[in-house]
Amino acid sequence: MVANAEPPKTLSVPEAGRLYFDLGRGASYEAAKRGDIPTIRIGKVLRVPVQAMERLLDQAGPHGQAA
Repeated sequence: MVANAEPPKTLSVPEAGRLYFDLGRGASYEAAKRGDIPTIRIGKVLRVPVQAMERLLDQAGPHGQAA
């Protein structure tokens, strides 16, 4: 097996929710539905762009407020 040298550019909604916010599957999809987790749809698949998630977190101000 060859190790992937590049990190993934997208994550599944549950992966992103767990990794960034320690959320479970259902809570992750609810956060995505509210727009708290940025998503793109590719056919029937919902994915979270890592760059969009990182940008969202970089823009967060104190106490979770957008800067």
